[in-house]
Amino acid sequence: MDAFFTIVDVSATSLYVSLLSIAFNPTAWNIVARNEYRNKTITRIFGGNARYGCYFLAIMIFSFGMLRDHLYQRALNDQPRVPMLSAPYDTLVPIVLFAIGQLFVVTSTWALGITGTFLGDYFGILMDHRVQGFPFNVLRDPMYVGSTMCFIATALWYERPAGLLVTLYVYIVYIIALRFEGPFTDMIYSKRASTKKAL
Repeated sequence: MDAFFTIVDVSATSLYVSLLSIAFNPTAWNIVARNEYRNKTITRIFGGNARYGCYFLAIMIFSFGMLRDHLYQRALNDQPRVPMLSAPYDTLVPIVLFAIGQLFVVTSTWALGITGTFLGDYFGILMDHRVQGFPFNVLRDPMYVGSTMCFIATALWYERPAGLLVTLYVYIVYIIALRFEGPFTDMIYSKRASTKKAL
């Protein structure tokens, strides 16, 4: 146990702030999106324009994502530095992980578009069909996988073992979020399919 405390500073406030921000993002957006689906709160704020409401939510999600990444960086800076990989893998592995992670995130956004990426289906902006090209032909949830890869890459790059624990936490948070997000999204599309059949 003593060895653990030499590589992870559990007294650092920044670590807990980072953990809170990581949990906040998917939790808050799922709550906001479900409320939007049921009550159209954001759409009403934008005069009934669902697309503008979705763009607003996209800006909020992106901004809070940047804040989350900044808080993670601050948390790592407050943690003990411990070499984890020998040269040249100490630079190669994180670079490759980060590059692949960003590839998954960026190509997911490109394939889905802004409204597809940022919960447009909760605003009633539905895609005509499920995206099946890259990276969705490789992974079911490439954006979450890519984000997790970037977290672990950052921990390895800065040589902070605490970052590996945070990455595990990120992975668990994403799995929990998907258990709520996935079925609800499926319900939205199955409801549309049922409506089309009824017509």
